[in-house]
Amino acid sequence: MPNNLYQNSALLIIDAQEKIIKPIKNNKSIIKNIKLLQNAYEILDKDIYISEQIPSKLGKTIPELILLKKYKLFDKGDFSIWSNTNLKKEISIKKINNLVVCGFETHICIQQSVIDLLFNNFKVYIAVDSMGSRNDFDHEIGIKRMSEEGAVIGTSESIIFELCKTSIREEFKSISNLIKNR
Repeated sequence: MPNNLYQNSALLIIDAQEKIIKPIKNNKSIIKNIKLLQNAYEILDKDIYISEQIPSKLGKTIPELILLKKYKLFDKGDFSIWSNTNLKKEISIKKINNLVVCGFETHICIQQSVIDLLFNNFKVYIAVDSMGSRNDFDHEIGIKRMSEEGAVIGTSESIIFELCKTSIREEFKSISNLIKNR
């Protein structure tokens, strides 16, 4: 499948909730990278989806990741977000076939979501510096598993530049400033 990340693409932030994030090492750095992806997606006027795992028990998405602009929020009980029929409808209506995935935890909800998305013929990019698990080994194995299943591995910055595709687009100056000021 050719690389069309700059077309028909959405950002999927999985379970960035306080009770999930708190025990994860480097959570501040991960959150900063997620925010970087969010800001780039906003500048490029692309869709952003956020999932929350049983928010009544695990809380809402952390305030730093609640945007001023538009985004769509989806609750879930299953580990995989792909079981959410509202998300499926939204993605189908918008003809999205490329998803950049980040959030928490790499080896549980992200991994199960990514595998389901790949199985359903999506091109999935995982922003490895924008996700985490409680221990490094689980994080590393989760990334390895998703890669072996067909996910494309990248960093937040490399994915952002791939989204831009060129430095001559009008939004590039804003994207460049975003990267420089991170």
